[in-house]
Amino acid sequence: MTLAQLRVLVAVAEHGGFTAAADHTGMSQPAVSRAIATLERELGAALFVRHRDGIALTEAGRRALDRARETLRHFDLIRPDVAAAAGQITGELRLASLPSATGTLIARLLRSYTDRYPQVRVRLFEGADDDIRAWLHRGAAEVGVITLPVKGPAPGLFTVPLSTHDMVAVLPSGHPLAGQELIHLADLAGQPFILTTAGCRPLIMTAAGAAGVELDVAFEAGGPAAILEMVAAGLGVSIVPTLGLPADLGSAVTRPLVPRTTRSLALAVPSREGCGPAAGAFLDQAAAFTL
Repeated sequence: MTLAQLRVLVAVAEHGGFTAAADHTGMSQPAVSRAIATLERELGAALFVRHRDGIALTEAGRRALDRARETLRHFDLIRPDVAAAAGQITGELRLASLPSATGTLIARLLRSYTDRYPQVRVRLFEGADDDIRAWLHRGAAEVGVITLPVKGPAPGLFTVPLSTHDMVAVLPSGHPLAGQELIHLADLAGQPFILTTAGCRPLIMTAAGAAGVELDVAFEAGGPAAILEMVAAGLGVSIVPTLGLPADLGSAVTRPLVPRTTRSLALAVPSREGCGPAAGAFLDQAAAFTL
């Protein structure tokens, strides 16, 4: 069993097929297939089930994948850990961010970080809360920006607070409620509501429940950009975070919410003790950084 075989196993699992894994690794598709076949022979078990729609991990494959990721993570940290012992922070930082946080929070933090640690390569990718938590769980990302729960810490994660900001009501500019300076949550009852499927969803539903308000969910949408477009088109009203809102909302307007509702973001890692030097330095810098 070789590290190359383990990297192929991870690539096939994460990219959903042999051809996609070949494109990702720079190998030929037959070479990827041979690597998996050899690994299966050495382990004495099938790792994937092949079917018409693609492939799926077997139970043995899922267990092997977890160990492969763990093995590769530890191997890839050997050189950075040795360099850190000599006072040098090197290696790669895989950082996952929410789109609304990248330009508003993460860009400034990264500028300071890369100035201080120029030998670290940063890979930044974006996704929704659920995507980021999944990437952290499987090791695709070392550090992720997540929405914190309404109460208590994020289960199974070590977090460093980043920002707390208001949630606001967003309405079509011609809506009767748009003339009010403040929007009570009760004002939104009975209105066609566009509910996010992203990390703010629990915050919205918890706030509505605490106020005794039942939202009339007419549509669901993934991110603030889609929600703003739908509101501007007159499809309904919604609640969105102020962070990352564009200056020009077109045919939509925002109003403060009563009672005040906030969203808190944090940097998260599966374990502070398990962080590599680059990720640990990023957390330390974030903790000391004034955004």
